[in-house]
Amino acid sequence: MTKNRKTWREKLNNAPAGLPKVVDGPEKCEKRFGGTRVLVPTPLLVDKVIRTVKKGKLITVNQIREKLAQEFNADSTCQITTGIFIRICAEVAEEDLQAEKKSITPYWRVLKSEGSLNTKYPGGVESQAKHLISEGHEILTPKSRKPPKVKDFINFLIT
Repeated sequence: MTKNRKTWREKLNNAPAGLPKVVDGPEKCEKRFGGTRVLVPTPLLVDKVIRTVKKGKLITVNQIREKLAQEFNADSTCQITTGIFIRICAEVAEEDLQAEKKSITPYWRVLKSEGSLNTKYPGGVESQAKHLISEGHEILTPKSRKPPKVKDFINFLIT
């Protein structure tokens, strides 16, 4: 008997049991984040933050984590689950785009902390770049193997 895989939408809407929750993280969190209270979010909480980013604006993964930690009075938000949940949001958004739905989570506006594009998004950096260019952003392609970046991304970050 094989187990059916959940769809991306099921993963978005069905948070793991007990989430969100604030847990005591390891002591190394104290030095890095100023405390040990770590938020483990839900996919829908991450989706909610991404949906606040308007056309022409950008947000970094770290900003998402900071906003969620602040909302839940935590010192930080779990990096791993936040990254996984951003990917889930992106996959659902792509499915919604293909289905020509009107309300789409603009995952392409989420950058890594240094302004680079995310290779793990649906369609890779090419697809993310296409979305960003259509919204007026300029993409810089490095000569190294590093992913492309948004030019002057700091000027477009939400506050």
